[in-house]
Amino acid sequence: MKNTYIVAGLMSGTSLDGLDIAVCKFELKEDKWSYEILDATTFEYDEARRNSLKNVMKGSAESLARLDFDFGYFQGSAVKNYLDKLNTSVDFISAHGHTIFHQPENRFTTQIGNGAAVAAASNLPVVCDFRSMDVALRGQGAPLVPIGDKLLFKEFDFCLNLGGIANISYEDKSGKRIAFDVCPANMVLNYLAAQKGHLFDKGGSLAKVGSLNINLLETLSKIEYYSKLTPKSLGKEHVDNLFIPLIKNSKDSIENLLNTFCHHIAEKVTEVIKKNKTSDHTKVLITGGGAFNEFLVGLFQEMAGHGIKFVVPEPKIVSFKEALIFAFLGTLRWRNEVNSLSSVTGSRKDNCGGAIYLAP
Repeated sequence: MKNTYIVAGLMSGTSLDGLDIAVCKFELKEDKWSYEILDATTFEYDEARRNSLKNVMKGSAESLARLDFDFGYFQGSAVKNYLDKLNTSVDFISAHGHTIFHQPENRFTTQIGNGAAVAAASNLPVVCDFRSMDVALRGQGAPLVPIGDKLLFKEFDFCLNLGGIANISYEDKSGKRIAFDVCPANMVLNYLAAQKGHLFDKGGSLAKVGSLNINLLETLSKIEYYSKLTPKSLGKEHVDNLFIPLIKNSKDSIENLLNTFCHHIAEKVTEVIKKNKTSDHTKVLITGGGAFNEFLVGLFQEMAGHGIKFVVPEPKIVSFKEALIFAFLGTLRWRNEVNSLSSVTGSRKDNCGGAIYLAP
């Protein structure tokens, strides 16, 4: 079995920024994996695609089936055009797809971006549908990134991803990898920024001029999700049903709501770190779009205090870590090796998730 792979990792997150493509090289030497992001880009969604992805869960079964293939053709074409532009080739595509439904408590999850359509449009092998096996094994099917944190980012005590949802990964005192969705992040912040005509709150500038709404902060902290034990995960429907109504009902200004929700994220994240850190010199890697929110990152450091250092890496890692790790999960699937940890998801056993479509 070969030990070097060139893979195009694809990620479309719940924050609906666009399709991230990271062309990555993975090498296994003496039982240790190394990685390099060779090239990466984001194909930003136009308003029509963003709206179709945002609203399809409210539409018909036919519209969901159609979008599944349409989004697959879009992903395959995007990769083909990007690789042609770079004049490079890859061993295969590893595509997360776009999550429409995620209800592990009801034993199903749905990511669209049909693998056959991706393979047909790109003429490349495709690994996709990473979450279904774990959910079928009674797991949460999320987060899946932690095995990448464990094998590629060992130097950090905690790995925090601030995407649509904030999730965190760390090893407990026994050396077992733990990870879960902490709270909503950009999904709520972008929802609020959109009401001011922005796709997102750049640098946290709107949040920074707002004031803290203590009553809302306390109400958010009482949401039932926070009293649940791990493993646990959040989907868009949980955010829409549990968080957005409370925010709407507060009838406060957008700036104050952004400020308050940033405080909420920082409070919940730092609670987890303080409770689970195993040393007085703790390093936390922050990636995902939220890492560019300077106001939010400042709140983390302020609330965490001494002995905890938050590290924002180079922009390429910040923006493309999830695409990188899904490329890596695809590599493990290609090798028939474990890519989902039961200690993280609560599934009956460690498993190797992902469907493979060979090049047509």
